[in-house]
Amino acid sequence: MKLRILKTVSEIGLETWRSLESPDFPFNDYEFFAALESSGSIGKGSGWQPIYLLAEDDDDSKAIGLLYAFAKQHSYGEYIFDWQWANFYQANGVDYYPKLLTSVPFTPATGPRILISSSTAVDPLLIRSTLIKAALEISVNSRLSSYHALFIEKEEIPFFESEGLAVRYSMQYHWHNRGYKSFEDFLAQLVGKRRRDIVRERSRAQSHGLTIECLSGDDLKPEHAKVMEALYQTTTDKKNAIAYLQGGFFQKIFATMAPSIVLVLASLDGQPIAGALNFRKGKKLYGRYWGSFEHYQDLHFELCYYQTIEYAIQNGIEIFEAGAQGEHKIQRGFLPSLTYSAHKIFDDRFAQPIEAFVREERTAVDEALLQMTSPYKSSGDK
Repeated sequence: MKLRILKTVSEIGLETWRSLESPDFPFNDYEFFAALESSGSIGKGSGWQPIYLLAEDDDDSKAIGLLYAFAKQHSYGEYIFDWQWANFYQANGVDYYPKLLTSVPFTPATGPRILISSSTAVDPLLIRSTLIKAALEISVNSRLSSYHALFIEKEEIPFFESEGLAVRYSMQYHWHNRGYKSFEDFLAQLVGKRRRDIVRERSRAQSHGLTIECLSGDDLKPEHAKVMEALYQTTTDKKNAIAYLQGGFFQKIFATMAPSIVLVLASLDGQPIAGALNFRKGKKLYGRYWGSFEHYQDLHFELCYYQTIEYAIQNGIEIFEAGAQGEHKIQRGFLPSLTYSAHKIFDDRFAQPIEAFVREERTAVDEALLQMTSPYKSSGDK
């Protein structure tokens, strides 16, 4: 096995990258990374400098594995927060940045962080171990403070732990399809108060006289990309947040990833007024961006949750991840789900207290998970 370090997806190439892509995680697709790079959302000046570690077979030089990483100059756009760790370093006169990070930029969604060819005869365990070791070696040789892999799959935990990384627990809220035949079937499984609340919210959202549609594939036009970019900018302006995605990103993905996009769009008299952008692949659906030019009561819930749940039921989606945070999702049918990240701090003066914090945090997350009340009926409920 041999390794190459590359700086852009174009150096790897579409065909090679495609042979490594995940079957149910759209954010590992070549087109997604290419859109981030070509729009300038990552790369020079962004604080996200790509480092692609490509593993190739010694015999035929075919790609057998890929680990993507970024040299980071800050912790923005990660959604697993380590600002306290950075402050801890600063308080002791040591630089925390730069660090090395394996994560899909600006995307708090769980998926494979190490891509493995399904056709290789090389042991996948060896490929994963080699790639993680290479990431750690790059970090040490470049005098980076640490290495982090965020939103890793549960199945990947042993690979990172075996290389000395500490695993951190976090929590999101995911909707699971229990074989529902319709939205009404889904509602029937909720306890009475939650069911009535959703019915009221949907009634209010649908009373505004808006036209709501789910668009995907050939239904998506270039003007929809322009609308979504404007909605994204409106949301960041309202929240006084950083616009991570630069101009041209939405145009690129609408042109290259249309079959994976589900846009829930609300219009009034033919003019778009709000939208929620989702991605799908295989049996999974991921909510990503929402925006509204005008406020309409409960429209956010209708576009971001209820319309999308209906879409998931109609299209056989098994899991809908609606994004980071948001305990309010529980009352709307989402269940708390653990998410995982892995961390290696190279300076023992900082590693020991940070790893102790991670252990305590895991216990707190486990306890919080046990205390949450399900919105669904128990087996004895009518």
